[in-house]
Amino acid sequence: MAKAKFPIMTLTQAAADRVRTLMADRAIAGLRVGVKNGGCAGMSYTLDYAEAIGPYDEVVEDKDVKVIVDPKALMFLLGTEMDFRTDKLGSGFTFNNPNQTGACGCGESVAITPASEAQIAEARG
Repeated sequence: MAKAKFPIMTLTQAAADRVRTLMADRAIAGLRVGVKNGGCAGMSYTLDYAEAIGPYDEVVEDKDVKVIVDPKALMFLLGTEMDFRTDKLGSGFTFNNPNQTGACGCGESVAITPASEAQIAEARG
């Protein structure tokens, strides 16, 4: 398979460090990133441990960590940068998504315009 022309997702160093910490001492394939319907803006990001890599999963390796993109979420996450932030009120992963068109007031859900098939094909190379 040809190398992608641009990364499907990227991670900041803080996100990579946090994924590495979460993966330590776990016998899993990686951290799965996805989206689900719900919330007042329409969608929310999901994170889960992946026991195995599925045949249609996209595997992103960045900064020596592995993130698995759920195939149903690919069109919504194309070009997204995953970050991990800590502030006085808490910590968590955040997503800088160029496809995001809005968010609810509480920050729990987002509106995302899916990437086109052509954009996905270009990313895959």
